[in-house]
Amino acid sequence: MQRRIIPDVVSAQDVVALNTSSSVHTAVQAMSTHNIAAIAVTDGNQRLLGIVTERDITHRVLACGLNPLNTPLSDIMTENPEHLRPTDSCLDAIELMLSRNIRHLPVIDMDRRVIAVVSMRDLLETALEVLNIDIDEARYDAFAPEEE
Repeated sequence: MQRRIIPDVVSAQDVVALNTSSSVHTAVQAMSTHNIAAIAVTDGNQRLLGIVTERDITHRVLACGLNPLNTPLSDIMTENPEHLRPTDSCLDAIELMLSRNIRHLPVIDMDRRVIAVVSMRDLLETALEVLNIDIDEARYDAFAPEEE
């Protein structure tokens, strides 16, 4: 069975999103509060404009000596980021992330509204679950008593 992003990897998710004028400091506080490593950057209608990750903050703010209190997300976000659709497969998402060295991908609906953010960890947990199920089924097939 091919796992889909929604509902197999993530189900209902409260998306943490900020607008382009929000400060990096506000994003860091939101990441800390929600224990997440990426923030979707959206317009007033929750449509995807960009994404900001912990790595962006480290490389584009701290390493450059910028002040997180007055640096807007628009200055450091990755604009028009790669994204997923709810029906995309788990395997396709993993391949995209590996080929582009991405750790987080927004999931958008047909109107480009952000409905989730998927991490590599989310995808690997799902893949491991599927692998364990396959192993259990193979073990059962190998050692189950023969039917008469």
